[in-house]
Amino acid sequence: MSRRLTPEDKELAAHWEAAATPGGRARLALRFWWKRLVWRVVVGGTLALKRVLDVVVSACALLGLLPVFLATALLIKLEDRGPLFFRQTRVGRGGRPFGMWKFRSMVVNADQIKDQLLAKNEMQGGVTFKMKNDPRVTRVGRFIRRYSVDELPQFWNVLVGDMALVGPRPPVPREVAVYSVEDRQRLLAKPGLTCFWQVGGRSNIDFAGQVQLDLAYIRSESVWLDFKLLLQTVPAVLFGKGAF
Repeated sequence: MSRRLTPEDKELAAHWEAAATPGGRARLALRFWWKRLVWRVVVGGTLALKRVLDVVVSACALLGLLPVFLATALLIKLEDRGPLFFRQTRVGRGGRPFGMWKFRSMVVNADQIKDQLLAKNEMQGGVTFKMKNDPRVTRVGRFIRRYSVDELPQFWNVLVGDMALVGPRPPVPREVAVYSVEDRQRLLAKPGLTCFWQVGGRSNIDFAGQVQLDLAYIRSESVWLDFKLLLQTVPAVLFGKGAF
């Protein structure tokens, strides 16, 4: 019994028939060239528009949030006189390392103490490290972490191009070192301030769930999607759900 041809089969047969003659091959090559050109223009235009949005919003945020920056800096200094900012090496798009800025929310020697706390990691999957009652976090740190104030200096990272407003959160090198092949797909996009899991539960979502949400974003990345996620980030930050 002969199999009934599907529309895909018919299209493939038409391509083979067109390629049988020199003129057909030329038309086929021209069609593929045109499709590639359109794809490059659409993707390039989207990335350019995203970059314009990143620069405009981050510049306005750095200026508009200046009173918040000053108040946070004062509180940090009043508590323990330590540094205001914490610069941590993170991994960006394509595996490129960069320095990510945050307001310091932990004690000065937090990285050294972390090695002693790894056995108490509460994040399922064991790749990232999270503790609800992390002893390294200062009193001021607990407040600014709950409402993501500690992340505000990352608008500078967005402005200079290390990060985007929306994208997978940037991991630290020690996490990337134990990534699976699927996990590494998160590095295909520029890291961002917010993402699907940041507005949908943050640390309450396990690592595997975070990876799946990040890959879903990469597959459907667009300026309109970024705009919607930015709007959803506002109530997520105000209510502090899943932040610790």
